[in-house]
Amino acid sequence: MSTTDEHADGGHGDHHLPATEDWPRGFGEASWWPFVTAIGGSGIYIGAALLVLSLGENALVSTTIGAGATVASVGLFLVGIYGWLYHAFVSDFWERGTDHHSGRTLKFAMLLFLGSEVATFGAGFIYYFMVRGTDVWVGADIPHVWGSLVIVNTVILLVSSVTLHYSHVALLNGNRDRFMKLLGLTLLLGIIFIGGQVYEYYEFIVHENFTIAQGIYGSAFYGLTGLHGLHVTMGAVLLGIVFVRAYYGQYSPERHTSVSTASMYWHFVDVVWVFLVVVLYMGANLV
Repeated sequence: MSTTDEHADGGHGDHHLPATEDWPRGFGEASWWPFVTAIGGSGIYIGAALLVLSLGENALVSTTIGAGATVASVGLFLVGIYGWLYHAFVSDFWERGTDHHSGRTLKFAMLLFLGSEVATFGAGFIYYFMVRGTDVWVGADIPHVWGSLVIVNTVILLVSSVTLHYSHVALLNGNRDRFMKLLGLTLLLGIIFIGGQVYEYYEFIVHENFTIAQGIYGSAFYGLTGLHGLHVTMGAVLLGIVFVRAYYGQYSPERHTSVSTASMYWHFVDVVWVFLVVVLYMGANLV
């Protein structure tokens, strides 16, 4: 029974998602994946709060609970993103055989999404600069976070933007082999960056006892770099889906909208990282 039939019956009938024939065309079908993604995203904040409450001498919950809730929420969020995109694009491609999505519409949608991301990161930066301008910052324990690891990680992420750009250029020029190799290299560099950030967190937390509960700088540092790390991970999922689609020959010089939108997202997280390095790493100990 479609939603139209339900309204005709006065709202009676089974409660379910709109039928396939009633769902607007152009951006996938009715799906529960957005709800799974939203639950995972909201759970990340809950897990982070539990993690903060588990730190310190007067911990209210176990560290295992906070860390477990955070990791589980991040996993659920990424699974939701993967399922959502797979349902909207990959499986839809096999069913229809053509890329019916409007390239201009999807690029505009990505621009709107990136606009919301600018607002999200902008709010974090504003919080950081406002705190730095108060007396609370004076005497705060600011660790030295600038080092060789962040330099290497930055170079890796910037190089990944270059390889992704030329991968897209190769696709537009009809060079599928070069497109696949550079795309795979980009994905590999992104995974290495994520691993480098995890290792950095391990060094700070275990060996230097620098945690999110260590003052206003700790909350700003882990809040912003953690948010960025989540975005890079989500970008790696996007590139992974693009790579699989590319492997099965779903792109051509005439059809490359998904590659373009994924590139826009990846270049955005690279630019944000440069701001984070300048503000949080290089500028942390500046008076």
